[in-house]
Amino acid sequence: MTTALLSTADELHARVRHGRRAVVMTMGALHEGHATLIRTAREAAGPDGEVVVTVFVNPLQFGAGEDLDRYPRTLEADLKLAEQAGADAVFAPSVDEVYPGGRPQVRVTAGPMGTLLEGASRPGHFDGVLTVVAKLLHLTRPDVALFGQKDAQQLAVIRRMVRDLNFGIEIIGVPTVRESDGLALSSRNRYLSADERRTALTLSRALFAGRDRHAAQEALRARALEVPSTRARAEALSAIGESRAAADAHAVAKAVPNAAAAVRAAARAVLDEGVHFDPPLELDYLALVDPADFTEIDDDFTGEAVLAVAARVGTTRLIDNIPLTFAAPGAAS
Repeated sequence: MTTALLSTADELHARVRHGRRAVVMTMGALHEGHATLIRTAREAAGPDGEVVVTVFVNPLQFGAGEDLDRYPRTLEADLKLAEQAGADAVFAPSVDEVYPGGRPQVRVTAGPMGTLLEGASRPGHFDGVLTVVAKLLHLTRPDVALFGQKDAQQLAVIRRMVRDLNFGIEIIGVPTVRESDGLALSSRNRYLSADERRTALTLSRALFAGRDRHAAQEALRARALEVPSTRARAEALSAIGESRAAADAHAVAKAVPNAAAAVRAAARAVLDEGVHFDPPLELDYLALVDPADFTEIDDDFTGEAVLAVAARVGTTRLIDNIPLTFAAPGAAS
């Protein structure tokens, strides 16, 4: 197949549509993470549908002193990767095409969620994201749009916008793609030197430590549900050597109810090590949040959560996250 390169909305609108149109929005500098999004979009569009990849470096979402000018622009390579992954068209509009007449006076605001974590570190960032996403959704007119879960807060505010403003478009989140050493794929990874990359791995290591602590606690909780709680039954099991395991499982499950705090502590311990690396890790935030609104979860929280981290290594700012599920007390995991 040959992937069409389009630069105007009129060119895109002139294309004949038969099935569903799936859109993958990017800022270019495509990598395997984007390819995974495109392949997933191909499945979502179906055999008669169309996959459109947008390539647009959005000036509205870059703050003062950020890397707008040096953000990698590799359109020729992007077109090749998009084609190999199954895209029908790459829509690469100019700034004037997206923002005719200059920066828009009317913009979409992200609300309270847009002031937390990434929003606190990068004021106005999510307003810029939502404004360009709204514009591109109107320009591309998709049935479904796909975004990576690596940018979990971005995915959350986009879902909120689409729901609150009745866009009538399905939003699909695609799991984070990682390199073999665990580093989350990002267009900004190319900025890292070899030493900086070693330090950057602290982010994923911290998340994995939190995940492992969570898994261990869930296993103990499940074990506690299986063993007897009455003294008579415990004494009966003692005869076959089971009481010690039963007692340990109950003790840990009952004495350490603050699962969220333990997950944070495990991740924080790894991040604290990164401060002593050369170059050092400069932590922005570590948070364990409810993906519905990105507020910190309590120790008695149940349901889906996101463990998120952001840090700077040298001049490069990186983010990463991992999903976790906290089961209700008394429920099987």
